[in-house]
Amino acid sequence: MNKFNRWRKSLQTKSTLAIIIIAGILIELTSAVQYWYAQKGIREAVQNRAESELRVKGLEIQKIMTAMETAAHNMSWLMEQQLNSPDSIKGLLRHIVENNPTIVGCGIGFEPNFYPQFGHWYEPYASRLENGNIEVRQIGSEHHKYHEAEWYAKTIATDKDYWSEPYFDDAGALETLCSYAVPIRDSKRRIAGVLCVDVSLEWLSSIINANPIYPSSYNLLISRSGQLMACPVESLVMKASIQEATSRVEDTTVNRVNRDIMSGIRGKATIINEKGEKDYVFYAPVEGETGWSMAVVCSDREIFYGLRQVGFNLFLLMLAGLGLLAYIMFRTIRGFKTLQAVNAEKERIGSELHIASAIQMGMLPKIFPPYPERDDVDIYASLVPAKEVGGDLYDFYIRDEKLFFCIGDVSGKGVPASLVMAVTRSLFRTVSAHEASPSRILTIMNESMSDMNESNMFVTLFVGVLDLPTGRLHYSNAGHEAPLLIGQGIGLLPIESNVPVGIMPGWKFTDQEALIKPQTCIFTYTDGLTEAENLEHQQFGKQRMSDVAQELLAENQHKPSSLLDSMTKAVHEFVGEAEPSDDLTMLAIQYTKQILDTRFRRELTLSNDVQQVPRLAEFVDEVCELAEFDMSTTMQMNLAIEEAVVNVMNYAYPAGTKGDVHIEAQANDVRLKFVISDSGTPFDPTAKEQVDTTLSAEERPIGGLGIHLVRQLMDSINYERIDGKNILTLRKNFN
Repeated sequence: MNKFNRWRKSLQTKSTLAIIIIAGILIELTSAVQYWYAQKGIREAVQNRAESELRVKGLEIQKIMTAMETAAHNMSWLMEQQLNSPDSIKGLLRHIVENNPTIVGCGIGFEPNFYPQFGHWYEPYASRLENGNIEVRQIGSEHHKYHEAEWYAKTIATDKDYWSEPYFDDAGALETLCSYAVPIRDSKRRIAGVLCVDVSLEWLSSIINANPIYPSSYNLLISRSGQLMACPVESLVMKASIQEATSRVEDTTVNRVNRDIMSGIRGKATIINEKGEKDYVFYAPVEGETGWSMAVVCSDREIFYGLRQVGFNLFLLMLAGLGLLAYIMFRTIRGFKTLQAVNAEKERIGSELHIASAIQMGMLPKIFPPYPERDDVDIYASLVPAKEVGGDLYDFYIRDEKLFFCIGDVSGKGVPASLVMAVTRSLFRTVSAHEASPSRILTIMNESMSDMNESNMFVTLFVGVLDLPTGRLHYSNAGHEAPLLIGQGIGLLPIESNVPVGIMPGWKFTDQEALIKPQTCIFTYTDGLTEAENLEHQQFGKQRMSDVAQELLAENQHKPSSLLDSMTKAVHEFVGEAEPSDDLTMLAIQYTKQILDTRFRRELTLSNDVQQVPRLAEFVDEVCELAEFDMSTTMQMNLAIEEAVVNVMNYAYPAGTKGDVHIEAQANDVRLKFVISDSGTPFDPTAKEQVDTTLSAEERPIGGLGIHLVRQLMDSINYERIDGKNILTLRKNFN
């Protein structure tokens, strides 16, 4: 018997040690996997932040550069008209500098002896003094041979606009700058001189180096020839090229990065610097014709410092956990602490569910009202999960004056449903960012979720796109409850059910359309509302839901917040003390657009011929005069409307096809609106996001640099296809 007991104890000890070793290995593997995923997540976050930094800083630079280009082009034709009055040229130069704070100076260099009375070298130049005054002086001379300067010589040689390489201006602005040069022609279209507007490198440096994403990270701005235009080491600015600055780096990857940057290629790379430390480099070209590129450099040591500290602490915690595990195992063998271990496990699960619930709710919009600055839509939503985590979802956001929204219900409950909910919401955001058709959004989501649906779970989903200027609602349904319309009466929105998302790949969802009148509320919900049960297992039902809505409508209290508060109160009173059996989710959207009195209305119809553009300019000038816009705003409106109308002429009608373009201008007390309509082929200029700047203006597709310019100049842009017509609406607020 003693021998048997010794053998049993030995077996128990060995089993305990084996369990501890296995547990240690599993914990180590788990920690390694978690560390790997955390490192991957941080790396992706860094990349997103760096790309966002490149995009934001690039847009800031591009915005100013576009403004400079616009100012130069707007004034070039005025100067061409004033060539016979050389004294007025100085006034125009002064005007450019006065009205463009980012321009440090502006000058026009004339061809030799263009004005014999002023001699061989004549270059009037306007610059901003330290006290804010504008000084205009003649700086051309045999000591300042501007004909040999790059900005002048390159523009003359290429006979087109040109962004110069950075240089030190020793006669005009007296600082390092870049110039945008535009040829000036006389009445016979011969080049009379070159107009240039100057931007300071000091200003560019302030933009590039502001608010780095990490304390030790830094940004670079590189010219087309590889010169450092902005970097944290001021002694290198315009003193060294990027090749010279990285010459001490032994990692050959830096050579490829330098080539990519100078070639205007977007990319990223990992480089071992001269200190032997790892750096991450993200780079991209600055949009436009400057040929510049930007780079963001982040230190691996700083990025992962926190993670490595956490990893070390986790390692210590893992050792402590193994010790605790050994203690628990030995105590368990002896029959102690069993209940404590069970309770600890329950608390851990409860804590994780609580965290999961917080994460899930954090994914949904929860700030109401979400758009307090808008007067055309009011939104309110609520989600109450039946358990710690649920499978209901809702989402909404505004893009291009369209409200994208959805509400859905995942089959099943608990953690699996919450995971599917998170995937569904993310897919909706991702797909709808590039698609405006609800049926296309559902079709793409269905294909994606069907491919990974091994658990055979599905989602009922309603997707709507409300065009805020017109109230036109495009929607598509995937097996979800029909929304309730509360306005001039109570009624269900007509829907085609279709199948839920995730169960049948290849299904083609149908689009539907309805016109939502002002003050109408679209009330969407999940079946947790209508199927809520009391202690007698009676359901709340659609009739009670309609009754609550009818009472609120009769009292004119059907705004979204009041509607959801009253509906929630009614459900709670009906259910009483019964435990909720399903998630309760509601989303109410009220279209609140107000019809304002029209101050004036003007119309113009053009044939699809670019020779009609002068008539358009006269029309826009007349409208802007009625709107009491200043000259600068009028020029901006001319640029925007001309770009939009020429796009219609070029793309709405195939080559050789005749058609009309109708432009209506309408103003109320709040804004001026241009509505451009045509009966040509369908095309949405707002769908384009990027432009290939290597193409000529004639080859550049709609939605590229032109639509970007229109977005910059107008307060809003909106496209709809209505009754076989393309309708493009541009708005400019008066305040």
